[in-house]
Amino acid sequence: MDNVCHTLVGVAAARAGITSTTRLATATLAIAANVPDIDVLVFATEIPSVAFRRGWTHGPVAQVLLPIALAGAMWVLAGRLKPASTDRNFRWLLALSYLGVFTHVFLDYLNNYGIRLLMPFSDRWFYGDAVFIVDVWLWGMLAVGALLSRRGRTRPARIGLAAASIYIVAMVVSARAARAVVSEQWTAATGAPPRALMVGPVAVNPFRKAVIIDAGDRYVTGTFGWGSRQVDFGDVGLPKNDTLPAVAEARQDRKVHGILVWSRFPFWEVRTTPDGKAVTVRDARFAGIARGGFSATTVVKQP
Repeated sequence: MDNVCHTLVGVAAARAGITSTTRLATATLAIAANVPDIDVLVFATEIPSVAFRRGWTHGPVAQVLLPIALAGAMWVLAGRLKPASTDRNFRWLLALSYLGVFTHVFLDYLNNYGIRLLMPFSDRWFYGDAVFIVDVWLWGMLAVGALLSRRGRTRPARIGLAAASIYIVAMVVSARAARAVVSEQWTAATGAPPRALMVGPVAVNPFRKAVIIDAGDRYVTGTFGWGSRQVDFGDVGLPKNDTLPAVAEARQDRKVHGILVWSRFPFWEVRTTPDGKAVTVRDARFAGIARGGFSATTVVKQP
C-alpha cells in the first residue's frame, strides 16, 4: 500500500484508545507503520529498485528487529523531551512498534505488486491481488475516523478501523471468488486451465477486476465485473517475445536481471537501432507505466 494509507492506519489505531498508553503512542505507530519502507534508500544506489524493495525489510528477520530498534529510539526520545516524558514505558513502545510493522506487511501483501514475506530465506513473491495499491476508500474510512477522534474521542477511530477491516475482508473474498470465475470461464473456452492468472484490483471501482492470463506465447488481458460476471478479454494478446535471439543475451544485463527478479508477467520489446537491438523488458501488470523503474532496456550488439 501507499504510505498515506500506512500512516492513516497508525494514526487511527493510536486514536482508537492507544494514546493513553504513552505520550509517543501516535508517533510510534505512525512511524512503525512506515518503517519497513526504509528500503526506499535503494533509490540512491544503482541497484534496480524493484529487485530490492519489499524484500529484506519486509521479511521475518526485519519484522523481529525493526520494532526493537524503533522502540529503543522512541524510548530515548521520550527521555529527552521537554518536559521529559514520565510515561515512557518500553514495553508499550515495543508492542506498538510491532503492531505498526505487522500492519504494514499485511497491507503490502494485499495488492498485486507483491511482497517477499520470507526474505532472506526465500525470494518467493506473494500476492494478495485484493486491494489496489492506492485505495481511496481506505483513505476515506481511516482519515474520517482519525480526524473525528480528537480530544479523547475514540469511537470514530474504532468505527473507521472496523469499516476498513470489513472492506478488506470483502475485497479478499471478492478477489478469490473472481479468480475462480475467471479461471472457470477461461478453461471452458480454451479446454485448458491458464498457466498463470491474475485477477487483481483496479483504482476506485471495487467491483471491477483487471485480468491477466498466461496463454503460453502471449498474455491475454481483460477485465471482470461483478455486474455481468463475465470476462471481457482484449482483442489482441500481448506477445511475450521471450524466445527472440536478442532476449537471451539481454537477460545477462544487470538492470534487466533486476526487473526479472521482481517481474510476474514479463514480456519483451525488441527494436533495431544503429547500435544493435534495443531490448526492453516490462511486466504486464504495469505495461502502461514507462517510468518509475518498472522496465529496463539494454542494447545487444549485432555480430
